Amino acid sequence: MALKPIALCTASVFVLGLAGIAHAQDAAPTQESADTAENNDEIIIVTGVKASIVGALNVRKESVQIVDSVVAEDVGKLPDNNVVEALQRVTGVQVTDRAGGEAATVTIRGLPDPLTTLNGRNIFTAAGQSFALQDISANLVRQVDIYKTRAADQIETGLAGQIDVKTRRPLDFDGFTISGLARGIYNEQADTFNPNLALLVSDNWETDIGDFGALVNVSWQRTKYRNMSTTAGAFVPFATETPPAGSGLGPLERIFSGWQPGLDYGLPTEPGSTINYNGVDVPYYLARDAVFSSDLYGKRERPSVNIALQWAPNSSSVYTAEAFYAGFRGNTFNSLQFSFVDWWGNPGDFELYDGTNIIKSRTVDDVYGFNSGDYATNKTDSYVYALNGQWDLGTNGQIVGDVAYQTSTNKTTFLAMRTDRVASQITADFNAGGGIPSYHFDDDTLLADPNVWNVAQIYDNANRNEGSALTLSLDGFYEWDEGFLRRVKAGLRYDDRKATSFVRGQDGFLGQPLSSLPEEAWFTNKDFMKGIADVPRSWVLPSGYWLHDNADYVRELYGLPTSDALELDKTFDIDEVTMSAYAMADGELSVFGSPLMLQGGVRFVSVTTNSNFYDRLNDGALTRGGSQSNKFLPSFTARYEITPDLRLRFNYGETLRRPNFSDINPNYTLTGDLTNVGYGSGTAGTADLAPTHSKNFDLALEWYFDRNSAIYVTAFRREIDGLVVPLTVQETIPDNDISVGQPEYTETFAITRPVNASDGVLKGVEVGLTYFPDYLPSILDGLGFQGSMTILDSKQNIPLTNSAGEIVGETTSKFFNVSDFSYNATLAYDRGFVNARLSYVWRESFLHNNEARLFANPIGVWYQPEESLDAQLTFNVTDQIGLTFDATNLTKSKQQNYYKFDDVGNADQFNLGTLQLARTFAVGVRFTFD
Repeated sequence: MALKPIALCTASVFVLGLAGIAHAQDAAPTQESADTAENNDEIIIVTGVKASIVGALNVRKESVQIVDSVVAEDVGKLPDNNVVEALQRVTGVQVTDRAGGEAATVTIRGLPDPLTTLNGRNIFTAAGQSFALQDISANLVRQVDIYKTRAADQIETGLAGQIDVKTRRPLDFDGFTISGLARGIYNEQADTFNPNLALLVSDNWETDIGDFGALVNVSWQRTKYRNMSTTAGAFVPFATETPPAGSGLGPLERIFSGWQPGLDYGLPTEPGSTINYNGVDVPYYLARDAVFSSDLYGKRERPSVNIALQWAPNSSSVYTAEAFYAGFRGNTFNSLQFSFVDWWGNPGDFELYDGTNIIKSRTVDDVYGFNSGDYATNKTDSYVYALNGQWDLGTNGQIVGDVAYQTSTNKTTFLAMRTDRVASQITADFNAGGGIPSYHFDDDTLLADPNVWNVAQIYDNANRNEGSALTLSLDGFYEWDEGFLRRVKAGLRYDDRKATSFVRGQDGFLGQPLSSLPEEAWFTNKDFMKGIADVPRSWVLPSGYWLHDNADYVRELYGLPTSDALELDKTFDIDEVTMSAYAMADGELSVFGSPLMLQGGVRFVSVTTNSNFYDRLNDGALTRGGSQSNKFLPSFTARYEITPDLRLRFNYGETLRRPNFSDINPNYTLTGDLTNVGYGSGTAGTADLAPTHSKNFDLALEWYFDRNSAIYVTAFRREIDGLVVPLTVQETIPDNDISVGQPEYTETFAITRPVNASDGVLKGVEVGLTYFPDYLPSILDGLGFQGSMTILDSKQNIPLTNSAGEIVGETTSKFFNVSDFSYNATLAYDRGFVNARLSYVWRESFLHNNEARLFANPIGVWYQPEESLDAQLTFNVTDQIGLTFDATNLTKSKQQNYYKFDDVGNADQFNLGTLQLARTFAVGVRFTFD
């Protein structure tokens, strides 16, 4: 309900904008460049936030493909912390996973795998197939282009499209330029102030041997944040108060067998539903197995550097050498409090939801619970080195050669120590209102008493992933000014991609009081979710910081090998060689007196993959793999200028999604029977996993009704073959060593593998409006609007399996992370020394993932609608210096999820977790001197 006023306001702005189009059209001047236009002999300079929005509009207008952009109107003036946040206002782009005070995941029209490029070069993180765009500081960016269609001269991967990040180069400037910013960002939830610093220095010189330019652009950010969440656990069945004779069950006893965990739709929730147990039909109740809270304290640092050198010996050639570095340093301490409310206890009073067999609230005596101090580190270093040459062939042609080498390394560690106890009583309401659970122990004060907690398990893991690539490309084109054939272009690309992964892990059990550890090893939080959830506010547990600083001392306590004896085991190394070639041509003809531009081409791709996989559970046994694939990918685009201001575009193209390297590793990663369901869980890859192939159709109509204004509508369809979906099979794995310290040793595991078992269709419509009216009076002159909405419809087939993993049928499901409806609206103001924007982003609920098939609830995990209201304000003290104020998540929104599969499940009775998202405020100064 809280969304309605903002939604109505947004709708009103759309209506007002459309109502003013007729007035603006009466005196619309001829479209000029992105930055200037001549009207009545007056040069109008477009600057500030308006230039950013209008510049992006002109990128779309002049492109052959359908492309939206984010443009920095001046050095360092993107108002966002990273590239992902800068993309959230782009038509058709949806972002999610906003924990830690920033957005982390981006989808284009609902698809999550955009090709990530830097100045047109494919970039990646470690052994992955894409780059973590949030690691690119917005301070380094000149422009970000989001290609929603693809031509033959673009790299073929990424069903979602391509996100190309463009950095600055020295010959873009007239001479010496120094620019920078300093911001302090306050994270309200963590109560921390965080620096964001950037500096760019660029110069160029005219010499006897040509023009030289040098640029250095550096950025550093640090963020300390706090994530607080509370969750109601999964569903399991219990006998009723009066189990039938012969069942062998006691009143309200948990039912461990006789039902199939992982039913896609979960167990029936109608009153009187039964399970056949010991040959008897037993009525059951469904209750949550646990409640738990997470209080996570994190810190991340992102250093980044871009260096560019350019030499233009004459007017027909330019040589560019570039080096780019992006780093990430992160650590998190998760203070986890977990309590069962089922099998390890004596159930007492309970309350059902009306008309169901679902328990809403209950009281349980003598329940087992644990706290866990989890400390994790994450370090990434990515380097890109490139040399580019451009040579003009007279005035009509050009050859471009490019060589790039990149490396990326990611290292992670995880160290966790659990403490446990049996509490005398817990009372839990699994949805006390708004999808948020409430629970308390009969004496919450004991949660902070180290004398009642026993030190139990330890988990000590580490990973290292490495990746490198050598890429060579050669492209050339030639143009004609007359005739039908206007341009031909062809190119070659060679890419040798290598990836390696290492892992280690050990665990153990101690069994001594927490109070026996040094006092500095204890940590007690406070004010947990105060004013948000009715749950315990504080508890004591091993300090993650102390664990990290005393890791070898802790390992010795458990009798485990220390750091000087720890080695990582190689899990795989892969060499993937891609060779591609393309040819394309552009033509133009007149249709009814208006130009029709045509572009057609084909790309040939050959991929050879050689892989080695090492089985850690079998003394590193080696499995070799390999594959070879060839594919022709045609593309065609037509752009028809019905009038100079009205354009129609059509595009057909084919793209690929290659499997992640980890998805083709056939070896197991196992987790023990943590919640006593009778078996553990695990994952493994599928060695012969094939690429996913998509046929893409786009039709767009664009009306540039004024110099700085336009409205556009795009309809699109994606026909996707070979979608990867998870398939779970129960397997027996004898003599495994992953159940040490667990409640029960098990050799049975539910193993989930990715398979090409689904085809799907994604279709939709997106509408965008940019409107800067030129008739507003006085102080209102400079007011404008930018907004868009996206309507999506997706469907894929999902295989249905039995407990043995055999496919017994299929159902349909939406695509993951696809909201059927989303919109964003930005009010912009740019006048005199003030420029500002107020942006609102909203997306409808969406299927986020399918959970492991372990419990009695539907496997689908849905996210509730998400919103963000952000503001940016700049006061230009002089032409060179500006003071800034920024704020994010002004509505203090939450991220919530719930169980649902098809039409079974809802946000009320099947609620899952609630994460409070941080609100941030920033003040800063920007400067540019040239």
